[in-house]
Amino acid sequence: MTRNEQKEERRKQILFKALELFVTKGFSETKITDISQALNISTGLLFHYYESKEQLYLALVQMGVDGTSTPQKNSYSTPLEYFEMFLRGLFAATASQVWIPQMFVLMNQARRPGIPEHIRTLASSVNQVEFSARIIEQGQKDGLFKKGDATALSATFWSSIQGIMEEHTINPALPLPEVSWLLDIIRA
Repeated sequence: MTRNEQKEERRKQILFKALELFVTKGFSETKITDISQALNISTGLLFHYYESKEQLYLALVQMGVDGTSTPQKNSYSTPLEYFEMFLRGLFAATASQVWIPQMFVLMNQARRPGIPEHIRTLASSVNQVEFSARIIEQGQKDGLFKKGDATALSATFWSSIQGIMEEHTINPALPLPEVSWLLDIIRA
């Protein structure tokens, strides 16, 4: 492994351990020393990668923002296929990568009071409810989705996913639901 590969691996270790601690303890209760001790590295080495706890948290939120835009870029042939493809991909990733549900929890926490304002603003820039409401509106025109307020349907769909991810963070052995169960929230 090259020196650059070692540095990148250490950076990932720091990010994922910090993610775990921020999710379980919260931003204000997590100290840099908690992260360095959990990784069995010096605080100085951690500061070599991230100048502050806030910078580390910001890097995680940016990772969440970048990851959230991914499903929006995928093409789909029908509005129902968009949601089905998203759920299948999310659940496949969740089954093999413990950090995926943790990221849902972190992004939700990052929008709350007590988080530095510029980080809250960044986390709040992700609006899957609004984005998905537009897709639901198209699906309603095509007769694929329930009639009613598209934003409310979208919020119900995303709240269900958030709840599943939060439960999966607490209990990773919990089975994930069938994709069809979640599609039935919006499907006509």
